[in-house]
Amino acid sequence: MPTNSRTPSDHETLRQTDRSEGVLIRADNGDVVTFDETGLTLRLSDTVVADLRERLSIAPPAALDVVELLGDIDAWGLRQHGDWVQFSARLEPNQPARGYVRSVRGGDVLADAPGPIYALLSLGGPRRASFNQGPTLFPHNILAPADDIGAVGLEGTDLASPTAGLQHLPHCSKDALIAQSLLVWRHDQMRGLPLFLVRSETDSSADLTALANGRAYANFLVALDSLLAASAALGKRPKVLAVGIDFSLEDQTGDPAAIAQGVRALMSKIERDMAQRALQRPFFLLTAEAGTQKVTAHPSILAHWELAWSHGGHAFAIPAPGYMFEQTAFGRPTDSARLRMAEMDAHAISALSQRQSWQCPMFLLAEFTGDVIRVTAQAMRDLVIDDHFGPGAGCGFTVQGTTGPVEVLSVAVASDDPRALILTCDRMPEGDHAVLCYAYGAPAPSADAYPANRGALRDDWSAPSRAAGGNLHRWALPAALPLRRGDF
Repeated sequence: MPTNSRTPSDHETLRQTDRSEGVLIRADNGDVVTFDETGLTLRLSDTVVADLRERLSIAPPAALDVVELLGDIDAWGLRQHGDWVQFSARLEPNQPARGYVRSVRGGDVLADAPGPIYALLSLGGPRRASFNQGPTLFPHNILAPADDIGAVGLEGTDLASPTAGLQHLPHCSKDALIAQSLLVWRHDQMRGLPLFLVRSETDSSADLTALANGRAYANFLVALDSLLAASAALGKRPKVLAVGIDFSLEDQTGDPAAIAQGVRALMSKIERDMAQRALQRPFFLLTAEAGTQKVTAHPSILAHWELAWSHGGHAFAIPAPGYMFEQTAFGRPTDSARLRMAEMDAHAISALSQRQSWQCPMFLLAEFTGDVIRVTAQAMRDLVIDDHFGPGAGCGFTVQGTTGPVEVLSVAVASDDPRALILTCDRMPEGDHAVLCYAYGAPAPSADAYPANRGALRDDWSAPSRAAGGNLHRWALPAALPLRRGDF
C-alpha cells in the first residue's frame, strides 16, 4: 500500500522552526538544508561544487621578471611573499649562491637569514665615530637603518628619524667589525648567518650626564625604534646583543668615582628605555681606558678599573684594556687596532651569550714586606709575564706617593699562587699614601704608536686574530692599589 506524502503546511513549517535545530529540505540521498541556532547549512551537489570550483579557481601568478625587479644579476627562483621577494642568487665573486630578499618597493638586497635581527649599538664621544674604509665581508648581513646615514650616525649634528628599511654599509665601524667577527666564526662552523643592525651614536658632550641627555642618546633611541620597525617588516624578533659605551677621555668634569657612577646611571637608563620597548637588556661592553702619551692619569682609567669589579647588576664586561691597541697621534685606534678591538669584543659577546664569564685580570690587593711587594689578582686563568709592549723590567708597575722614589726592579709570578705576583723594589715603599700603579700614570719611554701607559701582564688565554694576524690575549687592566704592610 503506497505511503501518503504531502508538503507541510505553512503553519506546520512555522511550528517546526520553533525548534532549535531541524531539517528544512531532505532528499533521497540525505539532508539538503538544515538549521540550528547559528543559521542554515546548505549541502551542495558534487556537480555544483565542481562548477563553483572551476569558476572560482585563481590563475597562477604571473612569473616575476628578474631584470625588472633586481636588475641584471645572476638570480633565479623568484617568489613573492607579501611585501618581500625571495630569490636565490650569486652576488659575490668566488662565493656560492645564497638566498636573498628584497622589498617589492625597492631598496638594498638583504640576506635571507635565519633567526632574529641582532643589533650591535654604541654610544660615546668622537673617538667612537672612527671607522675602517670599505664594506664588510658580509655586506648583505651587516646593515644600518636605511636613512642614508651609515654606521656611525649623525655625530650629534642633527636628529634622525626611525625607518623600517635596512641598508648596506659603505664603511666598517667598530660595531660592524664586531658583527663581522661573529659571522666569520659562524661561517667557519657551518652555522646560520643572521642579520645584524649596527649603529654608533656620538656627540661632543663634556661629561656622561650630558651624553645621557644629548643628541647622541636621542638618536640611540631612534636606532632602537628602527630596529623594531625593521624586525616587524621582516617578521623577525629584535634582539639588542650588545651596547658599547665609549666615553672616557672626553669627560672633562668628573673624578673616577663620578665617572664610574655616570656609567652605571647610563646603563640603567638604557635598560629602562629598552624595557619600555619590550627589548631584553643587552650586554654592555667597555674598553678600559689607557690614556695617551700626553694624558697618562685621566680619571677615566681608574673609573674603568672600579667598574670592572663594581658594575652593579648590569650584564657588563671589559673585553680588553686600551693599552693593547695601537693609537694615532690623536688618540684614535689605528685600522689594525680597530680590527683587534672588535675581535676582543666579539670573544666577550660569544662567552657571555653562552652564559660563560669574561674577565681580564684585575689587581685587587698590594702588600709589602721590606722591599718586596706581593700583588694578588682576580683572573680566570694563570698569569703570564709578556714583555710584548716593552714596559721594561717593572712590567708596567710603578710605585707612587712614597716619601722617596721607589723603582720596581723585577716581577715574577708567585711560586705558591699562579695568580699572584712578587715585585722586588730598590727600597721599601714608605709613606702613608703609597700606591702601586699598573699601566697608569707612567710616561712613554719613547714616542711611538702605543699609549704611554702599558703593561706586561696577562692570563694564559690566547686566540688567533683572524682579521689582523698574530694572537689575541687577555691583558691585565690598569689599576692603582693602596700599599699595605703585610706578612707573607
